[in-house]
Amino acid sequence: MSSPINDSAPEDATDLSFWMPGNYQSTVTRVDDAYQACNDIITCFQDRAKIERQYAQQLTEWTAKWRPLVDSSPLYGSLLKAWQCFLSSADRLSLLHSSICRSLVSEDGDRVRSWQKEMFHRKIFGGFRESHDLDSGFARAQKPWAKKLKKLEKARGAFHKASRKEHQARGRESGARGNPDIAIEKQKRIQEEREKCTQHTVKLRSHYEKVLEDVSRYAPRYMEEMESVFEQSQQLEQKRISFLKQAFLSIHRHLDITNNESIKTVYNELHQTIMSISDHDDLRWWKNAQGPGMATNWPKFEEWTPDKEKQKKRRREGKKIKQTRATTNERGCSGTGVRVRALYDYNGQEPDELTLKAGEEFLKVEEEDDQGWCRGITETGLQGLYPANYAEIA
Repeated sequence: MSSPINDSAPEDATDLSFWMPGNYQSTVTRVDDAYQACNDIITCFQDRAKIERQYAQQLTEWTAKWRPLVDSSPLYGSLLKAWQCFLSSADRLSLLHSSICRSLVSEDGDRVRSWQKEMFHRKIFGGFRESHDLDSGFARAQKPWAKKLKKLEKARGAFHKASRKEHQARGRESGARGNPDIAIEKQKRIQEEREKCTQHTVKLRSHYEKVLEDVSRYAPRYMEEMESVFEQSQQLEQKRISFLKQAFLSIHRHLDITNNESIKTVYNELHQTIMSISDHDDLRWWKNAQGPGMATNWPKFEEWTPDKEKQKKRRREGKKIKQTRATTNERGCSGTGVRVRALYDYNGQEPDELTLKAGEEFLKVEEEDDQGWCRGITETGLQGLYPANYAEIA
């Protein structure tokens, strides 16, 4: 192991930065930074979970808005089924994105929190035990080293000061030598002063070299102790990096819907439904249901029987009851019925349909039929049909 001591290097040499007293703090604070990074990761993906939840809600609202309109649209057969499949696909996607939201919050977020609790232990007076242990370890390793460096700095300063004085004394001696204006006695004193400075410099140089030798002998041990504590911090960081890599992989797995089999199934079924649109089948269905292919009921001779007379009478009575009810309802909302409130705006598409505003109250006078329509009367006395799921009991 090479020694970090090189007395000929500049005093601010950066290659000694880690080994100098106190310069390990960034390694210690890395523990606190790691804890905060975990908090930031949790918050980051909680925000992403909100986006997933909002998207799921928007898909649900979209299907609720369009389903009654699609179901009552003039399309029919395979073409209508394809349009309806878009809505059912959105419902399934809404469930999927709700599931992603739950996974990001409860599974991934809780996983990071549990790891934080396991790896970071708070002290009573603040901070984490892990960073405190690292700080104490580095401080113990550097305490004797700092003392030796201080002693070395003192010896070097004394030696440099003596060398400077010797250099000045030599200059005075050189200037006085052979100068007839300076008395011999004074030249002798200048020479003695220079010799004294030289002896003092030699003594301090020897002391400086011994202190430097002591520091150099201690350097390997110091480096070993410092690297031992540093390796502990590296192991902690290695655990953090490895854990967060797995956490990110888990988040990626939840967000990566491109490989989700449910997504593939939804869009495969939607594609198959669209590809199943057949003009031949739809036109044939319309011909049989609404055209010449319908079952015929041509006029034919009918015998009179008492039972048929009773049936005609019941039909006439039923028509009278309906006419009486319609007349009563046309008088306004004071007629028989259930008071309901519109959930959404609805613009009537046909003359016999009501136009409603969200929050408007009116009477429902006939229950939902097979096509999902109810009959109602507004406060102004207008009577007509409206989608059943567009209103609730007030």
